Amino acid sequence: MIKKIAIANQKGGVSKTTTTHALGAGLGIKGYKVLLIDLDPQANLTDNADIDNYNNNTIYEVMKGDIKADEAIRETKYFDIIPSNLNLASADLEFAKTGKEYILKETLVEIEKNYDFIILDTPPALGILTVNAFTYVDDIIIPTNASIFASSGIMQLFNSIETVKKYCNPNVKIDGILFTKFNKRTIIASEIKELTEIISKEIKTKVYKAQIRNSVMVEEAQANRIDIYSYDEKNNVSKDYMIFIDEYLSGLGKEKINV
Repeated sequence: MIKKIAIANQKGGVSKTTTTHALGAGLGIKGYKVLLIDLDPQANLTDNADIDNYNNNTIYEVMKGDIKADEAIRETKYFDIIPSNLNLASADLEFAKTGKEYILKETLVEIEKNYDFIILDTPPALGILTVNAFTYVDDIIIPTNASIFASSGIMQLFNSIETVKKYCNPNVKIDGILFTKFNKRTIIASEIKELTEIISKEIKTKVYKAQIRNSVMVEEAQANRIDIYSYDEKNNVSKDYMIFIDEYLSGLGKEKINV
């Protein structure tokens, strides 16, 4: 059965795109068929995956109805991807018709059968693109860092998810909160982690046991437009993301596939 996941946080700088890319590539390495969708007009995921996004075959054209979803799919080493471009920045104005929350869901139904996982990188804003993502997916993963602003924003995100849950998608849920760029040796990291665990109980989710450390390797991999595992599979961040992926799969009860 297909699993649909949104990676979301309205705060920037919390490794949202890095997490989307690492999760998609890691699942691909484990043998799953994965589709990533770049819903962010900044198109960072598209760039990181080494996809030329200056064309007319992106998620923007798919949502407009100009092309079908399968026409926008690009293949990479470990996953397929539907790229983004800057035109998506006008989505709140362009996609204003009745039923606008369901545009993405309606356009992707034809290709779902081809994948085990579909993972969406959402923009750092709670506009129509993010609402479409929440209307479509089963699980939401919230990456965050040891910042008081990032943790306090989780409640705002939760309220938005609850609204979507009430009106558009009763089955959507926050699967968990993932700490990124995490340094457990610092006092502030421990304090923010404790605060986030309190928040997670209030919103009936969990903080993942896996924690993603910080490394310049991530920026180096992105500069080379390559996934972190292909760039340096022995780096701490690569190892941390694989631990996280195993934790997520364990929560789903899915068998781990070693390729």
